[in-house]
Amino acid sequence: MAQRDYSKHQQDIISRYYDQMDTIALHKLQELVSELYLADTEAKRKRLWDRVHKAMIKLKVPPQLAEHIMGKKDVEILAKNLQEWLAHSPHRK
Repeated sequence: MAQRDYSKHQQDIISRYYDQMDTIALHKLQELVSELYLADTEAKRKRLWDRVHKAMIKLKVPPQLAEHIMGKKDVEILAKNLQEWLAHSPHRK
């Protein structure tokens, strides 16, 4: 793949995006919690839990904790852990 030449402005935008990846992933996880509360079919819940698992991997959640959450598949447990992760987020405003 060819190397792209980005302007300084574009480089700054890309850099900020990657600096904020954890925050973005946490917000996506918040949305998934909301969607899980509202999911009305088992198939939809399964897809959402798969996305939750991928998000936790992206966030580098300790494997034992991720396994516990995925084993229980309890939205309340996920939401409580998410609150902790948000409280300790370095980019929290």
